[in-house]
Amino acid sequence: MTLQLFGHPFSSYTQKVLIALWADGTDFTYRMVEDPANMEELKRHSPYGLFPVLIDDGRPVLESSSIIEHLHAHHRGPNDWIPDGELGRQVRFLDRFFDLYVMGNMQRPVSDIIRPEGANRDPCGVQKSREDLLTAYDWLEANLGDGPWAAGERFTMADCAAAPSLFYADWVEEIEPDRPRLSAYRSRLLAHPAVGRAVDEGRPYRHYFPLGAPDRD
Repeated sequence: MTLQLFGHPFSSYTQKVLIALWADGTDFTYRMVEDPANMEELKRHSPYGLFPVLIDDGRPVLESSSIIEHLHAHHRGPNDWIPDGELGRQVRFLDRFFDLYVMGNMQRPVSDIIRPEGANRDPCGVQKSREDLLTAYDWLEANLGDGPWAAGERFTMADCAAAPSLFYADWVEEIEPDRPRLSAYRSRLLAHPAVGRAVDEGRPYRHYFPLGAPDRD
């Protein structure tokens, strides 16, 4: 049964799942929500119209981490996205860290810009999120290990989360040279074939970024 993924190439959480699918070479049908018919069908599965959503034999799987967990359990490829034991627990923690403290803090300044006309802005919340994003950078700089990837030698679900998180976060608060470990990790992620593909397929939609996409990857 063909897997179907509803998502958008500029969406960070769609990219997170696409990286896992492409890195494993998993067959799936990409249902891009730029197509109104795909968006309408998505809304029948996702109560808030959010994406990505994976459909597997008629069963919807929501949320990017849960989707990768599902793929790992039912459509295992060559990558061990969530290893057993302590390493797997570390991967799950880092996955949450990148989603919540990097991507989550990146999103508030972006969301504030696109509030409807007449809605109140939240400058204090935006400033706090920017500060918290820098705190996340500092934690990663101090705690990333010596291996090439977030949890060591293996490319895991944590890296699937890290790639779009750090890619877009750097557009909001640039990762400065005084964080060389984090900067080098982001560069390694961008050099990964599946991550590079995700960046390239999102490139035509950079005009959607309300703060103005910088002239850099």
